[in-house]
Amino acid sequence: MDLVQLPPHSLRVGQVLTFSLRDAAGHLLFASGHALPDTPQVRELLARGPWVQAHETRDYQRALAHKLDTMMLQGASLSALASAKADYKPTRPMPLPSDTAPTHTALWADLQWHAQQVLRDPKRPDFLLRLAQLLDTVLARLTQHPDASLAMLIHDAGQEPLQYSARHALLSLVLAEMTTRQLGWSEGRRRPLGLAALTMNLDSAAQQDQHALRTDTIGDAQREQLAGHGDRAAATLRALGVDDETWLTAVRLHHDAGPGPLAGRSDGDLMARLLRRIDIYGARLSPRRSRRSLSAAQAARAVYLDELQQPDEAGVALIKAIGLYPPGSLVRLTNGEEGMVLKRGHSANAPLVAALVGRSGTPLTVPVLRDTRVPALAITTSLAPHEVRLRIHMDALLKLY
Repeated sequence: MDLVQLPPHSLRVGQVLTFSLRDAAGHLLFASGHALPDTPQVRELLARGPWVQAHETRDYQRALAHKLDTMMLQGASLSALASAKADYKPTRPMPLPSDTAPTHTALWADLQWHAQQVLRDPKRPDFLLRLAQLLDTVLARLTQHPDASLAMLIHDAGQEPLQYSARHALLSLVLAEMTTRQLGWSEGRRRPLGLAALTMNLDSAAQQDQHALRTDTIGDAQREQLAGHGDRAAATLRALGVDDETWLTAVRLHHDAGPGPLAGRSDGDLMARLLRRIDIYGARLSPRRSRRSLSAAQAARAVYLDELQQPDEAGVALIKAIGLYPPGSLVRLTNGEEGMVLKRGHSANAPLVAALVGRSGTPLTVPVLRDTRVPALAITTSLAPHEVRLRIHMDALLKLY
């Protein structure tokens, strides 16, 4: 794929694209026809200069038109013109970056866009195939880079309310997979839960995206619309040809599976209970225009105790799998520094942290790794994203370990 880099700041936030934007490796970030959202990641992309396919640039089109005009004046046949257009390459090689390895940010942005495209159009004839491909791609990435993947998703969840349903679906899938791996489930048993995590809000995704952007809390009418969305999503999946009762039950009951021990439940009810706690956890991490996101510890408290204020087995399993302070979450240390968790530790409350802000409140010139098992570097507080006023470059941080 021939790529060319656009000059920095040649595009603007809110602009509707007439070509697709890609990362340096050619992975699709934003498709033609989409407006660029106002997010820190997009502003960083525009400042750096995004990449486009060479054939979509004006220079390429002008050069191709000149070549075809010249051939026409020379009496070339229509077949020769068509062949020349299909095979045309610019005389100057298009610039490629020296390091074409895709970054964590680019890969997960690509997956988020992919999830958005798949989940918003369940009526496509190939929906179930595309859904399975999305699941397999996400799980392959998670298997290769579990902590980095979780860090990307948790950090991203706390940034903005745009495309809430796709972000939430990916985070729910990863949390479900990590929890059930911790529980020792087989791959075959984990798969229907992963599919349920992606599709539990299938029938209400557009509504949830809209509600996330509201500046006021939703009213009774909107709550009534959302009520029963598990039933509707399960019915939609069944109409599409899904006959896996475990998957369908998990989707149908993901808001209704009640508290209590996990033992003795059917697989569908058990998965629904896990999804219920995962759904709550991810929602607490995600901001709305009407409220800020919570810290990871606050989200953990919301799922650790059940509706009867008793320790919840599903919530405990989730926190044991990802940690009280999971990768991507923000913390304050005993020495006064603030930073981001990069990697889970041997215990739920002692992960590896990259210190970003010094005890004086001034950003550090270079992030410093901190082993929070050391008492002087232990975590004292879990911080919400708005409490750390610092632009975080995830790809640079994830190279530290």
